[in-house]
Amino acid sequence: MDKILLLNGPNLNLLGQRQPEIYGSETLDDVVATCTALGAELGVEVDARQSNHEGVLVDWIQEARGDAAGIIINPGALSHTSVAILDALNAFEGPVMEVHISNIHKRERFRHHSYVSGRAEGVIAGFGTDGYGFAMRRIVAVLA
Repeated sequence: MDKILLLNGPNLNLLGQRQPEIYGSETLDDVVATCTALGAELGVEVDARQSNHEGVLVDWIQEARGDAAGIIINPGALSHTSVAILDALNAFEGPVMEVHISNIHKRERFRHHSYVSGRAEGVIAGFGTDGYGFAMRRIVAVLA
């Protein structure tokens, strides 16, 4: 069974509490439960992790090189600043899907650019937490 690494970056542990008018009321635990159930339905294992620390995310991406078939990542604010995450993703050979709960292109100008997008096979933004399910379905299709 293929494993999908589901990574969430800074502040996503506060889903459901932080700016619900932008990010909604679902918690990260809700997102993980939904993705895990969908993964089982699609025949993949989901390894979900969250960190507020860039280096930890880089370490997990590097570990995935020998362990995961694909990565779904919501890097949060690190999307716009982290060349280190981009470099780690470039060393990963499987598909990468980037997810943003909000539409980053309707927000502050500095959020319009994502380093991760240059590596991702797909970018899903602005669909709320439903974007994670879209990413799960797409990454499984790409792996097939």
